[in-house]
Amino acid sequence: MTIKVGFGFDVHQLKDGADLWIGGIKVPSAKGAIGHSDADVLIHAICDALLGAINMRDIGTHFPNTDPKYKGISSLKLLQEVCNKVEELGYTVNNIDATISLEEPKLAAFIPQMKKELAKASCLTEDDISIKATTTEKLGFTGRKEGIAAYCVVLVKKVA
Repeated sequence: MTIKVGFGFDVHQLKDGADLWIGGIKVPSAKGAIGHSDADVLIHAICDALLGAINMRDIGTHFPNTDPKYKGISSLKLLQEVCNKVEELGYTVNNIDATISLEEPKLAAFIPQMKKELAKASCLTEDDISIKATTTEKLGFTGRKEGIAAYCVVLVKKVA
C-alpha cells in the first residue's frame, strides 16, 4: 500500500459587500472573499492538498484564473474534478483535516453544513472530514479583517 500526504494553503482578500463562500456554503457576513472563482478559500486549500499528494502541482495549474470558463465557478465543481484526478491515478482519499483562519464571523455553527457539502463533492463521509476555525487574535492580515486563510492536510492511499 502506498500512502501519501498533501498540504494545501490558500488566502483571499476580504471586501465589503462581497459574498463569503466557505466549504461550499454561503456564510452571512458584511465582508466576503474576492477571487476569480467563488473564492472559497477552504475548498482551494483542500484541492491544493489533494493535488500535492498525487504530485500534480496546484489548483492554479489545473484551473487558471486567466481562463474565463472558471470565472465565478463554484469551487465544489473544482473539488469534484480534483477528486476525479485522484481516483484516475488509483488513489482514494483517506481523510481531510483543515483549518480556516478568519476573525469574523464565527464559523462553528456552519461547519456541519460545510462537511455535508464537502462530503458530497469529494465522495467521502462527513466523518472523514475535519474542519476547524480559528482567529489570529487580531494579528496579521486576518486579524485586521483584510483577508481569510485556510490550511489543509490530506492523506491518500493506493493499494498496489
